[in-house]
Amino acid sequence: MNLLVLADIDDFHWHGPAGKADLLLALGDLADAVILEAAAAWRCPAVFAVKGNHDSAGPFPEPIVDLHLRSAGCAGLRFGGLNGCWQYKPRGCFLYYQEEAEAFLAAFPAVDVFISHNSPRRIHDREDEIHTGFTALNAYIERARPRLLLHGHQHQERETRVGETRVIGVYGWKVIEI
Repeated sequence: MNLLVLADIDDFHWHGPAGKADLLLALGDLADAVILEAAAAWRCPAVFAVKGNHDSAGPFPEPIVDLHLRSAGCAGLRFGGLNGCWQYKPRGCFLYYQEEAEAFLAAFPAVDVFISHNSPRRIHDREDEIHTGFTALNAYIERARPRLLLHGHQHQERETRVGETRVIGVYGWKVIEI
């Protein structure tokens, strides 16, 4: 299965290439038009997404499926997700305290692929008071052992293995085969 993964694209339209992917995963801080145009360019039959700290509070347009605290299936795999990042400023959409993220994921079911705007704590995060990861994602990885956890927010391309979970940070776009 080929996944087209998008995160933190600071534009209002898709200017990337075209291709073929089985599923588009949007990790936040993306204009809805970018997601929809990329899905069309890559002929993706399904689109799953979470919102980032720079996204609007409004719902995603169809056919984008919002995975925040939900799970959905595609091609025999289960996907789940979490919006936002940690509460680094007093106001804004999708900003959560560490304890809120922990409560969100405490009973979240195991999935094969978990998508998040934010990274797990101390895995790809940056010590700058804005790009701090969620400890809740570390606990989720330990408990649920997803095959893959994809995140944006950190504005860097990195991959780390945590136990049996591949943790991949995406900045821009990336094609991942699973």
